[in-house]
Amino acid sequence: MNKKIRIVLTIILCIIFFSSLAFLLQILLGYHMTDKLYEESASKFTVKTGKEDSSEDMGEKTAESVPITVDFAALQSVNSDVVGWIYCEGTDINYPVLQGEDNDFYLSHTYDRTENRAGSIFVEALNTPGFADSNTIIYGHHMKSGQMFGQLQKYAKESYGEKHSIIRFDSIYEEAEYQVMYVFRSQVYNEDEFVFKYYQFIDANSEEEFNSYMEEMAGLSLYDTGVTASYGDSLLTLSTCDNSQTDGRFVVVAKRIK
Repeated sequence: MNKKIRIVLTIILCIIFFSSLAFLLQILLGYHMTDKLYEESASKFTVKTGKEDSSEDMGEKTAESVPITVDFAALQSVNSDVVGWIYCEGTDINYPVLQGEDNDFYLSHTYDRTENRAGSIFVEALNTPGFADSNTIIYGHHMKSGQMFGQLQKYAKESYGEKHSIIRFDSIYEEAEYQVMYVFRSQVYNEDEFVFKYYQFIDANSEEEFNSYMEEMAGLSLYDTGVTASYGDSLLTLSTCDNSQTDGRFVVVAKRIK
């Protein structure tokens, strides 16, 4: 290999190295900016009102105090697509919740509509206003930094699920609390595959249909929480990516208790 070829190869390798470094720095900067943005949103739009005090009641945990209050009027002045706030004591889940006309926009835009790979926490576009459906589905990226729903997979451990079983989802319509019921892994299937697709469960048209959904999810659940639901109960489903399989999803389903 002559000197000229070595020089060319060295230049090429340097270009590849610095391009990769610049790309990595851009990602890290994006993570930092996202952290800062959502930390500021929590500080600006929510007020912690005291430590949540959970107690046992008929086998279910109930919260005696409201852990946070949200200024939805101020949030909606930033973006009218804001429909709620999701919060779980003792975790990093503390975010505004959006709902767009489709499920694409907030995959890559923050709550103030800024383009960002971390996106937002957002409700399934097919869920009806007022969240009167049997099941409200909320999506969020599984960020390696732990942002968004990056820590949701910690619920795979039963001890973690027991310690963080209460999920609060306050909407612009009302305040609500949910208790974790099912935790499972699934995936996005082809349309022609005849298999249970949790992301298609939004509203049950009958008790039989509702019970069928419950049986499917109970069969998939990684552990038995002891929590069950009956037709007429309201559910909350949190969904994020799961890299353990192709098009994998990690899912936490909770039942409204308050």
